[in-house]
Parts: sequence; structure tokens; C-alpha cells
Amino acid sequence: MIRQTLRRWWRRRILRRHAIPDPVWNAASRHPLTAGLDAAERARLRAWATLFLRDKQFHGTHDLALTDAMRATIAVQASIPILGLDPDYYDGWSSVIIYPGAFLARREERDAAGVIHQVRHALTGEAWQHGPLILSWEDARADARPEGTASNVVIHECAHKLDMLNGAANGCPSLHEDMDPHTWTEVLSRSYDALCREVSGGMPPALDPYGAENPAEFFAVASETFFTQPHILRDGYPDLYRQLRSFYRQDPAARRERRNDHTEG
Repeated sequence: MIRQTLRRWWRRRILRRHAIPDPVWNAASRHPLTAGLDAAERARLRAWATLFLRDKQFHGTHDLALTDAMRATIAVQASIPILGLDPDYYDGWSSVIIYPGAFLARREERDAAGVIHQVRHALTGEAWQHGPLILSWEDARADARPEGTASNVVIHECAHKLDMLNGAANGCPSLHEDMDPHTWTEVLSRSYDALCREVSGGMPPALDPYGAENPAEFFAVASETFFTQPHILRDGYPDLYRQLRSFYRQDPAARRERRNDHTEG
């Protein structure tokens, strides 16, 4: 109780003294991910993004000079997955590292003969357990992907961070008490197998084929689509959509419908 009281006091203090300035917020909040948010959701998003900026240290690499607008753009996107949750979900790590573009990461891979090789892969994002969130600015910037595009590297890597709250990323994050772990596992496994069959069979997949890599990547890819193209996920994987809606405590498809109704009206 004392810890919660202190946390609430600290948050109010940060929000009073360090709220994102209006010009920076107005620019960052025009991101397509914020379309359809009502006034209360936008206020909460601004608060969560403000706390993210105060809690995380941003570091540019290769002489990339970070501006307040760049930090806010990333903070707004990172706060979308936890908009219905709490900033505490991002506890346990403190750094955001920004590369100008895609970066090379060294990996160990075992071939068919069992020999381990050192290989390098070009990445646009990476999340380390208890470590930094690493992003390519070229891919994270607000205009990197037009509205309606499924890919969003910030959402993807933040989904990994949420998945890592209870250990190594495996597609099964810490669920809420009102969620059934058996149902989650069954739905995620069935949906993952369906994507793998689509990819291996050469059929046009409803989700990014990268989700067929493993269950952890499937959860991250599904989370991207949940927020960027919710109707595609809801129509193609309705059971999966319902599980993600319960986990994230948000309904982006309904949010889009409300926005469209308002626009048409």
C-alpha cells in the first residue's frame, strides 16, 4: 500500500512538472496508431508517454542526434500497447538505443550437421530481457509506415518486452487473473500452426510470415497487427483477436469503427 501510494505521488509529480510540451505532443500524437482514440484515451496516452520519457534513457548511435520530437514519437508508440494496462509493465529495463537505420546483430546458428556458426543479421529492432530496447529510427519514425500497414517495429519489440515479464520470450506473457492460461495456449498454438501451414504451403498469409519463426515472434507479429490492422486480425483469427483484446485491455477494431462512424457522420 505504501509503495503504491508513493508511486502515485511520484507519477503526479512527474506529470505536473514534466508533461510533454504541447508542440511536441501535437506532432507526436498525429501518429496513425492514435487515430480513433477518445479524449480520455489521448489524455492517458500523453501521461503514459510522459512517464516513459522520464523513466527511460535514450541513446543515439553513429552520431544520431536525438531530438525531443524523436523521443516523443517513440514514447507514444511504445505507450500504445500498455494504454489499457499500466506503465509498470515496462519496469525492469531503462534504456532505449536508437540506430539511424537497420543494424547488424551477431547470432549463433547451428547447421544440419550440428556445427555452430557465427552469422550476422540486419535488424530493425531488438529487445533484450532486462536490457535495452533497440530500434532503427528509419523504421520507427512516424512516417516510416503509412496508416493501414501492419508493420510497426516499436509495437513488435514492446510486445517482446511484455512477453519477457515472466521469463524468456515464448509467446505466453503474464496473463491477467480473469484470463485462462489453457485457453491462451490453445488459441495461440492453433493460430501459430495455421500461419506456419500458410507459409509452408505458399498460401498468402493473413499475418507477416516472420511470425512463423517461433511462438515468441508470432505473439509480437500478432500484436503489431492487432494495433495496426485490427480488422484483418479479427476477421482472419477471431479467437486470437479475442485473447489479445483481453490481454491488452483494448479493442482497436471497435475503436476504428467508432472513428469511421464519426467521420461518415
